[in-house]
Amino acid sequence: MTAATNPNPTASRRSAAETTTAARTVTGTATETTAQKATRYLLAGLRLALGWVFLWAFLDKLFGLGYATPSANAWIDGGSPTAGFLGKAVSGPFEGFYHSFAGAAWADWLFMIGLAGIGIALLAGIGMRIAAAAGALMLVLMWTAVLPPENNPFMDDHLIYAGVLVVLALTAAGNTLGLGEYWSRLPIVQRLPWLK
Repeated sequence: MTAATNPNPTASRRSAAETTTAARTVTGTATETTAQKATRYLLAGLRLALGWVFLWAFLDKLFGLGYATPSANAWIDGGSPTAGFLGKAVSGPFEGFYHSFAGAAWADWLFMIGLAGIGIALLAGIGMRIAAAAGALMLVLMWTAVLPPENNPFMDDHLIYAGVLVVLALTAAGNTLGLGEYWSRLPIVQRLPWLK
């Protein structure tokens, strides 16, 4: 049928789309396309990768595994996870602010609990909203500690990771290769959706 013989070509296209959607529906649920499945797994992979980034930072600082933290500075042996970076590597307009609490016990505990909690939540696929909010906040704070970034006037990987965390929470990325679906069925999570 051409536009000349069909007075409303938009309605015809809409009918075809509705028919295609209806054809994909099986017992009340839509079948997943290959692209949708690939996207789900890609987002799950990004979630697992970022979870490992956070958890690895926690483990390295806790035990001084020799990557970013030498064994002599391990938190478990009395080192401070915040003293090195906040005390020496910070630059820019917030330098004095970060220097003021570098190595403080409360800052060490807050930082380490954040790293471990965000890492575990992302790896397990649970509490994605809280993990994304806390992780994005932590990453933005780390970004402000090195303003301006070394290789760009304002953009660096901290901001990109923060954006990815938000995307992961918005797309329920914890449901694939994670416990997100089970977690969201828990009564407390159903009562308090911000725990998803």
